[in-house]
Amino acid sequence: MTSLSIADGAASKRGLLQHVLAPLLYDYSALEPCIDVRTMSLHHDKHHAGYVNKLNDVLEPFNELWRRSAAWLLLNIDSLPVLIRPAVQHNAGGHLNHSLFWKSMSPTGGDQPTGSLAAAINQSFGSFDQFKARFNSVGEKVFGSGWVWLVARARQSGGPTLEIVATAGHDNPIQQGSHPLLLNDVWEHAYYLRYENRRAEYLRNWWQIVNWNEVVVRFEHAEDAVEETA
Repeated sequence: MTSLSIADGAASKRGLLQHVLAPLLYDYSALEPCIDVRTMSLHHDKHHAGYVNKLNDVLEPFNELWRRSAAWLLLNIDSLPVLIRPAVQHNAGGHLNHSLFWKSMSPTGGDQPTGSLAAAINQSFGSFDQFKARFNSVGEKVFGSGWVWLVARARQSGGPTLEIVATAGHDNPIQQGSHPLLLNDVWEHAYYLRYENRRAEYLRNWWQIVNWNEVVVRFEHAEDAVEETA
């Protein structure tokens, strides 16, 4: 039996790790003119890839964590070794948030939601236009780097209530008991090459590419949609 070299062993060990960078479901240029091809390629291949690689690096000494999803790691952050919690929070959050973000957009997106999601938005915010205005306002006011979200929060009776929230860094609303439905990235790397410091313009244009079909699926299956994402 041939023994493994140190390099081969490391490669085999690395292959057991959970986290991989999934390819986009569309071309880098597919979201233009809203998001330019250079931003998409850097955002996916450098920024998101960096979170995946760093997450695998920090988890490598802890084989009991290799098969845990990014969502599980965030939900159980307080049970992880203290020294790795900040790195796991940042990189698992970056991985999960971006995995949700890419699916929230589509070259054939835009328009408005229909059915039960549309009714829930109207009930929670008054109208679709009021919802968009509120979402944009929250996104504009994020200080520094973060995300703006539409989330569903369970109630003791009746259906879930919808809320718009912001998170700093790569925090995710699942850690506060909410289910993400829609999110937009307001880190500068998401828009700066095209929009420079004009975050408000980016937020307004972004509605042209929202993938409402994906959001409807998350709304209808809020309890299990996140755990299977990354």
